[in-house]
Amino acid sequence: MNFKDYYQALGVEPAATAKEIKQAYRKLAHQYHPDISKDPQAEKKFKEIGEAYATLKDAEKRQAYDDLGRRPAGEPFTPPPDWGRQFNVGEGGFDNVDFSDLFAAFGRHRKNAPQAGQDYELVAPISLEQIYRGEQIEISAELPEFDQSGLPHRVAHTFRITIPQGAADKQRLRLSGKGEAGFNGGRAGDLYVALALQAHPLYRVNDRDLYIDLPLTPWEAVLGKTIQLPTLAGPVDLNIKPGTVAGQKLRLAKRGLAGVNGNTGALYAVIKIETPKDVSAAEHELFEKLAAVSDFNPRKHFGLASGAEK
Repeated sequence: MNFKDYYQALGVEPAATAKEIKQAYRKLAHQYHPDISKDPQAEKKFKEIGEAYATLKDAEKRQAYDDLGRRPAGEPFTPPPDWGRQFNVGEGGFDNVDFSDLFAAFGRHRKNAPQAGQDYELVAPISLEQIYRGEQIEISAELPEFDQSGLPHRVAHTFRITIPQGAADKQRLRLSGKGEAGFNGGRAGDLYVALALQAHPLYRVNDRDLYIDLPLTPWEAVLGKTIQLPTLAGPVDLNIKPGTVAGQKLRLAKRGLAGVNGNTGALYAVIKIETPKDVSAAEHELFEKLAAVSDFNPRKHFGLASGAEK
């Protein structure tokens, strides 16, 4: 077999604390999760960091791994003879044993006391609408399980979860007992689902508040108008007052996301003034008439003579 550098896989030093190892794993697991990563090697990297974390998070497995000594990743490697005696390895040696299987088997041969199963974490992409309505979603994943010989293999699972109404991006939901099965009567691990809010074509999220750009024509901004504005609860009529300016924010209370304290955020419509790029001859004539009769000068504060412009 070839040696695997688990510390290198997680990007931590051999002296890293358990907390640092856990933080590194969570960061990389989110970065390389196959459901959200664009990296073509994401699935491979995700498995590598999961294998490394499974060993380094367990104090006894980590000590056994450290006892093997350091060597370059990928270097041909044969465990010490006492490992072969512990796991009844025959004449074929470790040629057909995977490195991760070695430590999976180690944990099961070294302990007879009840052992809690490992916690797993998945990332679930969700939409703003699903958060707003508190919908149920299904997520599918292949999770490690161990056969009667203590060797791991992956099994497909599907979970149905309810997204809390108003849940936040990166919020973790806990599914008790849905992780790795316990050993020797130990309790099963938990499954944590990290919510990954996807970008929305209309709304921007700021805590509980939502922002939407509201384009207006110059004449709508000057004259005022009642327009329809989309919200997550459906379209509403919005009164645009005469003289509305670009950058102005119109606040619609209780049209944002629900909060855990019962407060609901607002929806802010941010005014954008859009000018037509293509105009007909009749429209061009009307704009010329407007320019001739209007004395409005938005550059008056420059203090320059108005007659200097052509």
